[in-house]
Amino acid sequence: MSLEVDVDHTRGSFRISARFSAASGLTALFGRSGSGKSTLIDIVGGLVKPDRGRVAVDGQVLVDTERGIFVPKHRRRIGYVFQDSRLFPHFSVRRNLLYGRWFNRKASGTAADLSSVVDLLGIDHLLERRPASLSGGERQRVAIGRALLAHPQVLLMDEPLASLDEARRAEILPYIERLRDEAGLPILYVSHSVAEVARLATTVVILTEGKVTAVGPVADILSQADSADGGSVLDAVVTRHDDTFQLTVLTSRAGELQVPRLSAPVGAAVRAYIRGRDVMLSLEPPRQISALNVLAGRIVAVVLADQRGQAEVRLDCNGDALTARLTAKSVQRLGLVPGLPVHAVIKSVSFERS
Repeated sequence: MSLEVDVDHTRGSFRISARFSAASGLTALFGRSGSGKSTLIDIVGGLVKPDRGRVAVDGQVLVDTERGIFVPKHRRRIGYVFQDSRLFPHFSVRRNLLYGRWFNRKASGTAADLSSVVDLLGIDHLLERRPASLSGGERQRVAIGRALLAHPQVLLMDEPLASLDEARRAEILPYIERLRDEAGLPILYVSHSVAEVARLATTVVILTEGKVTAVGPVADILSQADSADGGSVLDAVVTRHDDTFQLTVLTSRAGELQVPRLSAPVGAAVRAYIRGRDVMLSLEPPRQISALNVLAGRIVAVVLADQRGQAEVRLDCNGDALTARLTAKSVQRLGLVPGLPVHAVIKSVSFERS
């Protein structure tokens, strides 16, 4: 399935102008608060009629202002998951789920099958309980299940983890990953969390003051200087566990890395997000330092990041891209220029299951 969006819309003094397409998988709408992310998915969902533009799913036109087409929200096969679960408190989990299926009673296929959705989201043991007895993460899983049982062509998720604490976010993230990989439909996911996008997204759409400024694979987009803090995404594999020091050793193209022990088994794929400000550079192999992770690389670009004396130094580490955020003074003092070999000292790494 595919989603095509090409719209312009004005709300008060704010104008949004966006053009992008999304395939099956998870496309993250990423940007600062007020950049237009929620307005954009409201347009896709039919909650807002754009001033100009076109929205289509698999060639089926939902909006075409030139042709006078605007399919109302209740006739669009689109699932919507909000920040709060919006479950019916007097219904059991089972009845909340079946309420979603009621909207598309003639639908067939995996997404419309109660047992497959229950299995996908791991909520079989919750079916007879009511929302008040569920954790925040459990309620969001039920909300996702209800949306899936409407057999949508597109799933919209508007910061579904924003209201959850860290433990509840950790609880639900693996299920969103599974949804991304198995549901077989475009998921439009709003977030302003870099780590969340790095873990979940296959494609990223950057929104800046209402305009799409970049679209592409997550590793490419998050490594750009103007996307948050210029972080990097590395793909790695669990090589072994060191039980003595409670560490996990991972292998990437960039080299071997040691991180606090992960629950992932040996051979599991993981995705790393490394913030640019957590990378230091050395012209020589560093000795007698506390950092466990040092990667050899070569500078490919030095870019002035802003007017506060900051710079982005982009490295090629054996084919993997890594970005360091340094002061302009450090860049000058070390003589950092493209082509120069350096050693990246990584102070902090976030490794997640991919």
